[in-house]
Amino acid sequence: MAPRPPPTAAEAYRPNRFVSLPAELDPSTFDSSPEKRRVEAERLAIRARLKRQYQLQLNNPNPPAIIEDPALLRWAYARTQNVYPTFRPTPKTSFLGALFAIGPILFWIAVFKTDRDRKEKLIQEGKYKRPFSVF
Repeated sequence: MAPRPPPTAAEAYRPNRFVSLPAELDPSTFDSSPEKRRVEAERLAIRARLKRQYQLQLNNPNPPAIIEDPALLRWAYARTQNVYPTFRPTPKTSFLGALFAIGPILFWIAVFKTDRDRKEKLIQEGKYKRPFSVF
């Protein structure tokens, strides 16, 4: 009888009670149903087809003026045009929106007011001469 080959690392792995099982070795993640495998294969086929189309455009001896990457177009659309289906107003986003909209205005109001008050105090004390202005 021929000797058995040594076990692979995945076969030899035994879970430790102090360490959780890595996702790569968890049977619930890699023993998927035939339906999941079929859907994953379809996704990979679409991805390979798009990649091949982009590579053909990229390596074309007479390239078009603009090479469009469909994945990049979808990403840009999701980031700019399709914001509202994926945006959820929460207290945090509302606060950040108000902070970024009103915050700079309040900051500059405070800066100009303190500067004006400082100059007015110097004028009152006679340490600063008020500049002549037509306006």
